[in-house]
Formats: sequence, structure tokens, C-alpha cells
Amino acid sequence: MESSTHVSVGISQLFQCSYLDEQQEQLLIIQEPFLDPLLFERLLQLGFRRSGDAIYKPRCPSCSACIALRVPVRTFQQSKRQKRTLAKNKDLTVHWVNESSDEHYALYEKYINLRHFDGPMFPASRDQYEHFVLCDWAPPGFVELRLEGKLLAVAVTDVLPTSLSAIYSFFDPDFDARSLGSQLILTQMSLAADMDKTFVYLGYQIDANRKMCYKRLYRPYQILTQNGWEFHTDANL
Repeated sequence: MESSTHVSVGISQLFQCSYLDEQQEQLLIIQEPFLDPLLFERLLQLGFRRSGDAIYKPRCPSCSACIALRVPVRTFQQSKRQKRTLAKNKDLTVHWVNESSDEHYALYEKYINLRHFDGPMFPASRDQYEHFVLCDWAPPGFVELRLEGKLLAVAVTDVLPTSLSAIYSFFDPDFDARSLGSQLILTQMSLAADMDKTFVYLGYQIDANRKMCYKRLYRPYQILTQNGWEFHTDANL
């Protein structure tokens, strides 16, 4: 299939924001039958994200809470807390697989139904999972964390020419004490270093949403502003 080197950008209707109750959301949307990986990465650099086959970027009329954030691989420094997380999970094995499985979906369903029963993805369904995670023109990779063969966590990850993009992570709520969400990001950072990537894109930081305000913990990081990507250390955190 021929790659798209030019794209058409549409805009959605206003709808209730999934992250901030008092706000309405509006998205720029790109949906092409196929995208060139270099163009896809360029769109990430402009603050877009992937959901299924579609590329989107918030363009809300009265809110700018969603901040695109990426972590430079070569300068990333683990915090003391992150080092403790790695030590706590040193008994886990890491596996990279290129296809989703029934085992992945079963874990996703458990995660959504137990951890996000108050969110827009509840209740989980197979169609919702495949529409959200999979992509016909850029099949993602799946980072698995296992304990003695048991699947505990999965990070859906796009591999691009110079970066990794963290699409979504889910884990077994029964093992919440292991900080598996953090472990998955740390694992992706390690894999990016092994692959000689420059950045890991973590999506949108939303300071006012307690479930979406953790990305600043991976430092130093860059956030996208009107003047381009700005470097931050947040040494006081």
C-alpha cells in the first residue's frame, strides 16, 4: 500500500472532556489509509497522538490542559523512587511481542473493569480494545512483564525511526503494590536506549487530572509549547 506523504486534517464536534469534568473537548483528526513512518513521527513532534488508525490532537476552544510530553533517552535519570521500583520488580522478565493475544485482552479487560470503572472505556469490550490499540498501517509492539510466566503488565508501543511512542499500558490490579505502570515506562526507556532511539513520547500530561499527571516524574523531559519543545528538570519534585 502506498504511503501518505500529505494528509487531510479534520476537526471534531465539541464533546464532553474525558479528563476534566468542567471542560468540553475538540480534536484535530487525521485518518489516512496508510502513513509513512517518518511523517507519523513528524506528527508526534507536532503534538499529535495515535488512537487506533487515527491521529489526533486536542484543539479545545477554552482549555489547553493537555501538554504533549516526551523524554530524551540519553539524558533520562532515574529518581530514587524509580530505582526502588526497578529493584522491587527485578524478578520480572521482559518480553517484546509483535502481535496482540487473547491473554493481552483478558488482562486489559480486568484492568479497565477494576481500575477505570468510572471512565469512558468502561466496560471493556474486545471491539473497543482493538479499535483503540491496534493499527492497520503501523502495527504496534507489546512489551510484556511476566512473573514466572504469568502476564502481569503490557505496554502498547509504537516503534518509529528515532523514537518510541507509549500508546497505552495496563496491568493486573492484584499486583498494584509493584508500581507496574511506572515499571512499564522505565522498561520502555531501557528498550529505547537499547534501540538507540532519541525520545520516548509519553502522551499528554494533564496536571489537573490525578490519573494523567504522572509524566513529569520522568526527568528531564520536554514539553511542547508555542515556541517548540522546552526542556524541564523539575528538580524540586
